[in-house]
Amino acid sequence: MAASMASQAAARGLRTATSKHLLLDKLKCTWQSPRRWLNLQEYQSKKLMQESGVAVQRFYVADTASEALEAAKRLDAKEIVLKAQILAGGRGKGVFDSGLKGGVHLTKDPAVVGELANKMLGFNLTTKQTPKDGVKVKMVMVAEALDISRETYFAILMDRACNGPVMVGSPQGGMDIEEVAASTPELIFKEVIDIFEGVRDDQALRMAANLGFKGPLQRQAADQIKRLYDLFLKVDATQVEVNPLGETPEGQVVCFDAKISFDDNAEFRQKAVFAMDDMTESDPTETEAAKWDLKYIGLDGNIACFVNGAGLAMATCDIIDLHGGKPANFLDLGGGVKERQVYEAFKLLTADPKVEAILVNIFGGIVNCAIIANGITKACRELELKVPLVVRLEGTNVNEAKRILSDSGLPITAAENLDDAARKAVAAIKK
Repeated sequence: MAASMASQAAARGLRTATSKHLLLDKLKCTWQSPRRWLNLQEYQSKKLMQESGVAVQRFYVADTASEALEAAKRLDAKEIVLKAQILAGGRGKGVFDSGLKGGVHLTKDPAVVGELANKMLGFNLTTKQTPKDGVKVKMVMVAEALDISRETYFAILMDRACNGPVMVGSPQGGMDIEEVAASTPELIFKEVIDIFEGVRDDQALRMAANLGFKGPLQRQAADQIKRLYDLFLKVDATQVEVNPLGETPEGQVVCFDAKISFDDNAEFRQKAVFAMDDMTESDPTETEAAKWDLKYIGLDGNIACFVNGAGLAMATCDIIDLHGGKPANFLDLGGGVKERQVYEAFKLLTADPKVEAILVNIFGGIVNCAIIANGITKACRELELKVPLVVRLEGTNVNEAKRILSDSGLPITAAENLDDAARKAVAAIKK
């Protein structure tokens, strides 16, 4: 059970330290994660690809049924695909509260596009990845539907083991790449990219051949690979994943679906990209926390965990669970902490009606414990804290921090170690 708490937190991504291993240990290749995810809709990612010369389906975006109908007519395609634009996966099997089933529809009749869009726009779409009530659809993508005669997988990502970008590909596209790596590792191909010279022609051609492209299509696929790397650099991506990179019966190599992850530390030079960030589907508390460089993950218990560092956060969740309690969340302060951040963190925690106690567990390496203590006392007084507060501090300037808390006269329960802190937090709720 204790391990499950850490797994739950890790599975939700921590919004800061994605624990997804791309191709298991066989490739020794993992994603490097940004501080939090930049959420782009499908059409926004396709637009970025289009601007870099990457081959994607022709498409338009509409926010009214009449615009969708006009877009379908302008496409003048043999077949049209209409996609609801939400961030959650599983759209094809989702259900709208309008009664329409499926967030992805194919049709050869442009008039049907308008009818379908009328049942999508303004209605909530519920999938296995959305909240229970679903997510309101405000935009639809109207795209040319292309047949795919063969699907492959291709990605460019940052690899710690190689200290730089790596291309990963497989002729088995359109499915979970981790499953491919586990069952048929010989079908996973990897090319380390020299950051100074970029993707060489021989590398691109070799990868295209390994993906199964033959004849003129090999050169076409190699060109797409190089363009995808140009996009990777241009937008400061940590990952560009194309699944599938498909081959059409007409002899085209097309990027049918892509996911792009960005380095948030490059926001200062990627203003246009980050301006597209769609926060409407994000958890409001997580969004507010991000404004203060705090990392927040909501859980389903009643003891708030206020820590510094994702590893310490998961350990704190686990030990609370071990003592019979349940974490309500964890909130990670990170490194360069200021008193205002501590105050804002307490505001977030106390706003959660589920929280019946707060456990502060800080290990001060680069963090000054006295700053934390000052922030805690300020927050307790100004917010008139009503729930029990247990504080465990260790590390830099800890003696001064303990003095500040002791002299404050506030009802703060001190703890000597993590086990003691968790035990006291659980006991405070059971009183």
